[in-house]
Amino acid sequence: MKNYRKAKTTVEVSVGESVRIIRELQELSQSNLAQLTGIPQSTISGIENNRINLGVERAKVLARALKCHPAVLVFPGWKLKDQIAA
Repeated sequence: MKNYRKAKTTVEVSVGESVRIIRELQELSQSNLAQLTGIPQSTISGIENNRINLGVERAKVLARALKCHPAVLVFPGWKLKDQIAA
């Protein structure tokens, strides 16, 4: 057992990765999401690839379309239980 490491229970993701993961979990293409939000597909691609900053207003629009809270997109690494214990 010395050759094994314990598996991590969390994964670090970027803002763009969080948008992509939530979009894919809802089986939406970038084009579908673009139609739902009015945000160009190229901009969604840029956000998902961390080339374009998400920004608060875009986060609100994307969150509405993805049926999640904007904070889920803007702060993907936030650990609520750590904040409660502090």
